[in-house]
Amino acid sequence: MLSNPVWAALSGPQACYAEASGDAARYSSDISPFAGLADPADPAAWRDLATLTSEALLTGPALSAGPGWQAEAAVPGIQMIGQSMTGVADPDAVVLTETDVPEVLDLVERAKPGPFRKRTIALGRYLGIRIDGRLVAMAGERFRLPGWTEISAVCTDPDYQGRGLGARLTLAVANGILARGELPFLHAAADNDRALRLYERLGFEPSHEVVFASFRYTG
Repeated sequence: MLSNPVWAALSGPQACYAEASGDAARYSSDISPFAGLADPADPAAWRDLATLTSEALLTGPALSAGPGWQAEAAVPGIQMIGQSMTGVADPDAVVLTETDVPEVLDLVERAKPGPFRKRTIALGRYLGIRIDGRLVAMAGERFRLPGWTEISAVCTDPDYQGRGLGARLTLAVANGILARGELPFLHAAADNDRALRLYERLGFEPSHEVVFASFRYTG
């Protein structure tokens, strides 16, 4: 399940956000560019995906383009799991809502945490920290699988980095996940040593290597 998180989410707890066809599913385009396949090695699943979109971002331990699809780019990553960690509530963290989306998108533009769309915030609980009224850091929930929720969009305005805001929000989001009786997991770029060391200090453990790969349907 953790090795195929997007499919597990879209065929399970987040099916309400899915556009699906056979053994393929994707999030609505205004929520996320991610898609999932029941079996990425199955050519039929790739054919199902082609009925939904001509461009897709997938993640998993190893991905190869199916018939009619072409790999565009790939970024190696590490999945980390928080099976034995402890979350910590943060009194300064505020819950972000749809009314905060313009601020959130502005922060995303400055901090560049990865794919984030205007309705991504619908996927789960997002927390932010404001300083002098300005949103300067955030973190939230993205893929939700049976028993697991991914922490995502951990980012801090470049002018406020080095203050531990990202760590505080990661622990605060994890605290909410653990309170529901679920376990947190997350992803980081394989070459982001700083982030990997931070997450290990917070109690996350490496699970397995993944790749984030974009594909285009060429017919």
